[in-house]
Amino acid sequence: MRDWYCSVLDGHVVYQDQALCFITFDDEHHRVALLRPPNAPERKTPTTAGVHHVAYTFDHLDDLLSRYEQLRDKGLVPAVCIAHGVTTSLYYRDPDGTFVEMQIDNFAEPQQATDYMLGPEYAADAVGPAFDPEVMLAARRAGMPVEELTNRAWSMKARLPDPMSVLVGTH
Repeated sequence: MRDWYCSVLDGHVVYQDQALCFITFDDEHHRVALLRPPNAPERKTPTTAGVHHVAYTFDHLDDLLSRYEQLRDKGLVPAVCIAHGVTTSLYYRDPDGTFVEMQIDNFAEPQQATDYMLGPEYAADAVGPAFDPEVMLAARRAGMPVEELTNRAWSMKARLPDPMSVLVGTH
């Protein structure tokens, strides 16, 4: 688990002993805390209560795609990529099955995102369509504007499996 989070977050261990591990990726003393209490089960099960996902926001689509490439080259690929409308998101699954969402905000102002969420497109499909990050990366390299790539209409063309089935564990 330690190695997975250090790879995905480009982090490093600040402190570790038999039960605790603190990881950071910046000047903060820790951003992720891993705890293994005595007699803890080896892995959580699909019915175990716990965190579904944590999210990390990048400033620009190019930054998100660059991180995707870095992780892909380490053998870490997203479980699902979703054009939520409000965000463009890549969901990675840690060894316990918890998701780490790497995303960009698609609206410059919070009120714009709220207005979108109250509109008909979001109401019709609050999750949004899945997309292939390799196709997005190639399109961006070919010069397609960010505004077009982060629009749900672009992702709808891919017709990938239902992203909700991945997020809730039925896929």
